[in-house]
Amino acid sequence: MRRADRLFDVIQALRSAKRPMTAAALADRLEVTVRTVYRDVATLQARRVPIEGAAGIGYVLRRGFDLPPLMFTTEEVDAIAVGAQLVRRLRDPALQDAAAGVLSKIAVVLPDQTRAYFDAAPFYVSKGSARVSDGVDLSDIRGAIRDTRKLRLAYVDEQERRTRRTVWPIALAYYVDVTLIAAWCELRNDYRHFRVDRIDQITVMPDQYPPDNGRLAGWLALRKERTEADA
Repeated sequence: MRRADRLFDVIQALRSAKRPMTAAALADRLEVTVRTVYRDVATLQARRVPIEGAAGIGYVLRRGFDLPPLMFTTEEVDAIAVGAQLVRRLRDPALQDAAAGVLSKIAVVLPDQTRAYFDAAPFYVSKGSARVSDGVDLSDIRGAIRDTRKLRLAYVDEQERRTRRTVWPIALAYYVDVTLIAAWCELRNDYRHFRVDRIDQITVMPDQYPPDNGRLAGWLALRKERTEADA
């Protein structure tokens, strides 16, 4: 969890609490250490968030305090509305749910007039046609990328040849008609793309691959080079 998100969660926890919350209770709720809670509370107090209390006693948020409302320009509202519809056409249920959650949070803080426009934004995005294998959970792949975990794939190529690959996932590429895993393939010792719909089975391995060391930049450079060659 990003620290900014955790600081927000501290405020939300204190706002909803009916009695002072100890650092231990906050730590348990946020799944962090007590020491982290002490640091976060001190940071918020330094930013003039009216948190009262002390270690060993508990903390309360002074009544009447609220976070400032989010303010968006018209163009920003349009960008959010279009972006959410683009996410909806991805064959990634977890991201679709997350996009819906973002929209609901944003709608709550928008002024009434802007919210009405936001709810009925006149933008339409075509549905994607990418297929996803029943045995693949894209959230697992994204998690492996974040945690630098290797993936073990049972893969079927365009000629129906079956192979097993151990890969280092670098990125997910969402296209209208296909979803790809960009990865470093241990078998080929090179970059490879794997269509998600051609994966029979996928396993997130406990083994971690080394830190990036420029692999993502290398793949992006290769992608740009091939795109320009095809132009």
